Formats: sequence, structure tokens, C-alpha cells
Amino acid sequence: MNGFTDRQQLLAEMRNGESLDWDIIVVGGGITGAGVLREARRRGYRALLLEQQDFSWGTSSRSSKMVHGGLRYLAAGDLKLTKESVLERERLLKEAPGLVDRIAFYFTFRKGLFPGRFAMTVILAIYDFLAGIKDHRYCNNEQLLKQFPGLDKANLKGASYYTDAMVDDSRLVMRVLQDSIDDGAQALNYTKVTNLLFENDKVCGVAIEDVDNASTIELRASAVINATGAWADRLRNEVNSEKRIRPLRGSHIIIPKSLYPVSNVMTFLHQDDKRGVYVYPWEGTTVLGTTDLDHAEDLDIEASISNQETDYLLSAFNLQFPNNQLTRADVISTWAGVRPVIGAEQGKNPSKERRDHAVWSDNGLITVSGGKLTTFRLIALDALNAAADSLAKPAPISDDSMFITPAISADDLLPDNPQWAQRLLGRYGKKAQILLAESNTHEHVSLGETEFCLAECLWAIKHEAVEHLDDLLLRRTRLGMCLPRGGDVLYPALKAIFSAERHWDDGRWETEVTRYEAIWNSYYSLPNNP
Repeated sequence: MNGFTDRQQLLAEMRNGESLDWDIIVVGGGITGAGVLREARRRGYRALLLEQQDFSWGTSSRSSKMVHGGLRYLAAGDLKLTKESVLERERLLKEAPGLVDRIAFYFTFRKGLFPGRFAMTVILAIYDFLAGIKDHRYCNNEQLLKQFPGLDKANLKGASYYTDAMVDDSRLVMRVLQDSIDDGAQALNYTKVTNLLFENDKVCGVAIEDVDNASTIELRASAVINATGAWADRLRNEVNSEKRIRPLRGSHIIIPKSLYPVSNVMTFLHQDDKRGVYVYPWEGTTVLGTTDLDHAEDLDIEASISNQETDYLLSAFNLQFPNNQLTRADVISTWAGVRPVIGAEQGKNPSKERRDHAVWSDNGLITVSGGKLTTFRLIALDALNAAADSLAKPAPISDDSMFITPAISADDLLPDNPQWAQRLLGRYGKKAQILLAESNTHEHVSLGETEFCLAECLWAIKHEAVEHLDDLLLRRTRLGMCLPRGGDVLYPALKAIFSAERHWDDGRWETEVTRYEAIWNSYYSLPNNP
């Protein structure tokens, strides 16, 4: 199989009474659901994932893109979460190079602000010890200013250098899903679970919407796992009325790399509330983030940055870099994600909430939510352990690696450009070689200042369950976020590919462009000025 589940074929089988019985049905197509699907299939279970929107549509395409242990969790005394996170970080760096890559962080010190140099040295020594590495040091002002020219020198006392990792979160989801499907699992996007099914007061399956036939299809499973993140209470409330999720919004701003180019991450405390703020490189741009606010809006409407958050991030940057003042006109795009934090303790400072995950078992429904992107594998294992009593004995696992390792090396894939080859291998696994073979050399050229190319667009359109233009530009690639005006310069080339590969006529193309631009203007651009 070259790509994802054949949607029409699987739904046709279901309508005909086939493929209705599963060992595990996972509801939710973010990183947690993808992780559950992968680990379920690795244990030999017949597993199906269902996502009501697109894969990674929610939080898992809108994180800060960091694979990290969370220094503030360590500073708060949460040794267990920090240790799990840094060990999983190291695991991901080893198993998925080119997708998860190590990057330097510089935490700046200013006179009179806590923590200072001594406290950070102690924290980082513990941080590295837990990870089994030694990769931190102090940098003086001269060294720091070489990395971040124009940084305000007033009361500046150097910085602590340490390393964590960066990722394209949506591609991480896609890689985990692809490896799961290659291993025999199935996954459907744009497939809504309408309700749970019960037998003797115990959950025994789900009903899904069959949009094409204006009907529902009933699917049975030994275990149903609710991995819907910020939406977890909604499905769980069919069996338990408890509310446990506190949705918190984190927003980010993207500016052109040319305005302030960085190759490493700078983190500092915001002048207003002393929260950590980051300036970092991502996909050929520079990013400012993040915020941490209660999100009271409808979860079914995409999250978006507010005017308050826009001013908060721009003012943070401008105070640090007085000679590189940013305005709203400099912003290419924005994104906002909703974190599913366990606690729902209204009134408590959002940044003080713990980032642990939780698993609940209610009448046969296993619900998992919360946690960090970095620890998605451990979260998935906890969910499967909670479902163990409903499942047959798992098959033995001979390989401890979550990812299917490509048989070819970066040097062999592209001898003249092994760095780009490693990026492709990390993002597409063993499909990278086929991706290159199915495209022409001119389609391998980077688009704008990004490292994305038309060959990746072609691959996604053909093989990665793209149903809409926004799936391609906002999640399979990030071209809609990293190019000016949502990447409209690509329309002619993309129209030709969709026409050739998916037989979209002019009417369908115009409908998709209208849909995409409405989404981009509402949720990935700046809000109207107050």
C-alpha cells in the first residue's frame, strides 16, 4: 500500500456488512489517537481510527512544535513528568531524525528576575541527568548577542544554553498513522462518531455518520478508546456526566525569516506576567509564542488568536529587540491551539495547571486526555493498559521501535543532498523513496523560504487522504502558514495537480479555494483591529 486507507472502499465494505467488527476503535485523529492506533496494531489488534475532521485538525497541528521535557515542570517539582518527557524526547530523536531534530535553547537572564544563573544551572544539571546527556552551559552577553543580534543589553546577564527538540506536529501524526496503516490498521478522516453503542449497559461500539447515504453505520469493538483531546468530555458524557477538561488556548505569530532570522530558540520572561515566551525558527519562518488563556469558545469552531494575544506577543518581542520593532503588518500568519488540560480548576492561573494526562474507564469506554505531545507513546500505552481486560492477549512485540525504519539511508537516497533526504525520511519514512520516484526533478525545488516542495504536495494529494485544499496547505504541508497570503501563489500549480490526480473541475476548485480562504482569513490571519 502506497498511502492511507482507501476511504470509499472501506465505507463500501461497511455498508455491505463487512469490516464492522474490530478489536479496538479509536475515536480522535490527533497524536494521542495516532499513538493508540500504532501501539494497538503493534500488539496485533484489529484497529480502526475515526476522526470527525481532518487528521491532526485540532491541537495536534497547533502546538508550539516543541518536543521537550518542560523545564517549568521540573522547576515546579514534577520530576516524574520531566523524566518521562526527556527520555521520550531522546527516543524520538533517535527513531525519527529529520522529523524530530535537536535544537539549542537560550534562556536569558536579566538583573532582578528569577530564576537567575545559579538556579538555572542546578535545574539544567538535573534536566540533563534525567535525559542521560550533558548538553548545557552558561553563555555570556557577547556569545548571546552573536546568536540574537539586536537583543536589548539593559540589565542583560547572559543566558543558559541547553537543548530540546522541534517537530512538525502534524507530520508527526501523519508518520505515526502511515506506519500504522502499513502495518494493517485503518484510519478514516471526516468520519463523525454520532453516538456510542451499548450492550448490557456496557459500551460495545460506535455509530458513524455515512454522509453519502444520509444514514449511520454501526461498528462493534471489544474496546472503544476516546482520544478526542479537548473534546473528551463530550463523548465521555454519554456514560459519565463529569467534566474534567479545562481547554486552554495557546497562540502564535509567524513573521518572515528575513525580518529577524534565527537558527536557535530564545526564551525569556514576558514583562507583564513573567510567563515564558519563545522566539524560534520553524519551516523557514520565525515564530513568536505562546499564550496561555482559558478558551471558552465553541470547540467545533477553529481556535484563533485574539487582539489581546497579538498585542501580548508583539510587545514581548519589541521590548527584547528595540531596533527590530514589529507591527501587525509584518505578520505572515498566526495559529492557535487548544490544550486539553486536566483540572478544570477555574480561577487558577492557567500556566500553573499540571500537564499530566489522565485515563478513565466508564462502562467499557476508555477515555484518555491531557498530557504532552512529547509523551504521546506513554499516554497511548496507558490507554491500552486500561482496556486490557476487554481485549484478547496481545501478540508479542519483537521490535521496540514505534516507527518503521526506512531501509535506505539519507546518503543513499540523495547523495548530493543528504540533509534534505533525512528530512524526507523522517517525515515520510519508507515512502520517501517512492515520493521522489513519483515526481519530477523540478518538483523537488523548495517553495519560497520553506523546505516544502511540490513533490510533497503531489504525494499528499495522491496518497494522504486529502479531502480539501486546507488539508493540504495547513496540515499535510504548512505552506498556507509559511508563505504570504496563505500561499495563493501556488494556486495554478495545485489546481493542475488536483485536476490530474483527483479530477477536480473548475467548479470544485473554486469551491475549495473559497472554503480555504475563509478558513485562513478567520483562523490563521490576524483578527480585525479593535
